[in-house]
Amino acid sequence: MHTLRQYAAHAAVASTIAGSALAFPSSSSSAATPAGPAACNATSTWPGWSNIKYAFIFGDSYTQTGFNYSITPAPSQDNPLGNPPYPGWTSSNGPNWVDYLTTKYNASRLQTYNLAYGGATVDSDIVKPYAPTVLSMKDQVHSEFMPGYTNHGNSDTDTSETHPSAPNAPAWKGDDSLFIFWIGINDVGNSYYQPNSTDINAKTFEVYGDMVGILYNAGARNFAFLTVPPVDRSPLMTAQSSAAQAAEKADIAAFNGLVHSQVAADLKTAHPDMANIWVIDTQVPFNAVLDNAAAYPQTAALKNTTAYCADYGSPGMTPDTFKPECGVPVNQYFWLNSLHPTYPIHDVVAEEVSKALAAGPNICSSGNETNGASSGMSNMGAGF
Repeated sequence: MHTLRQYAAHAAVASTIAGSALAFPSSSSSAATPAGPAACNATSTWPGWSNIKYAFIFGDSYTQTGFNYSITPAPSQDNPLGNPPYPGWTSSNGPNWVDYLTTKYNASRLQTYNLAYGGATVDSDIVKPYAPTVLSMKDQVHSEFMPGYTNHGNSDTDTSETHPSAPNAPAWKGDDSLFIFWIGINDVGNSYYQPNSTDINAKTFEVYGDMVGILYNAGARNFAFLTVPPVDRSPLMTAQSSAAQAAEKADIAAFNGLVHSQVAADLKTAHPDMANIWVIDTQVPFNAVLDNAAAYPQTAALKNTTAYCADYGSPGMTPDTFKPECGVPVNQYFWLNSLHPTYPIHDVVAEEVSKALAAGPNICSSGNETNGASSGMSNMGAGF
């Protein structure tokens, strides 16, 4: 029996601290070609990672920090994530990848507007989240970003607004901003077992593409898409049958393939001379660490990569809380609970996102590869 994933949705924990890549299916578009890291010529709208001033982020509980776009403090150079106090309400018992990207691996005085919401799916009308109050990615774009940070109301054709409604909204431009998406964990988790999961994915990606198109029409030009990590290896799934694990793994692969073919490649095909696009494969660092904790310096201290300790489920813990009944401190577990990892892997993800951005876009239009770029189907997206 399957239930909607409440863990994927709600378990943003209030932190107490201060202050070879996956092979995707072939794209349906022949004009955009996959490439390895730093394989594409950037367009004039990419100023380089060191010159990006603003990041707008959309996602679920792996990404959420609890930012409320309608209140102050808003992000600023002195407080780059705005509200709530750093690191915010995360699901990692410490900073998450957005925190790290903004404050540790940033190459400029980056201001981050993180609209992610725990439990989000791409569209709640297609894949139901664990609660009706959850803001889907569509909601994050339509109901928050568009009215808050543009003068287009809740769509790219709505001109009813004369100015953005968010307090201290930045005067962002296409060539000084970056739009990042990490979504899909709940879409897969709440639908992989359905007999029509292929149709569900197709409908989901119609909306995903539409939301990206709305952002492009509003002025966005630089886009990064993170793939779904191997949550089929989470304790939530390893407690289930091997058939269920295999089914979810297959649906993750299908979803990630569509991130490339139905979102990234299609966007580049539609706007080859303007859009700069990254697909960043989170399967690589997750699998590497789950296989060998020492794969990255940030995760080398992990002692348990397969289970979690339920006694570490209460809010208000410090990042290195130790309870004797758990055997090792909480930050030496990979998994905080049955679906969410602790902060060390978030540190890795942020560093590798930063590296990919510094290297340049990796989704090319036809003929736009740099010298030596590979277009082999086994090298889609930035491998960590």
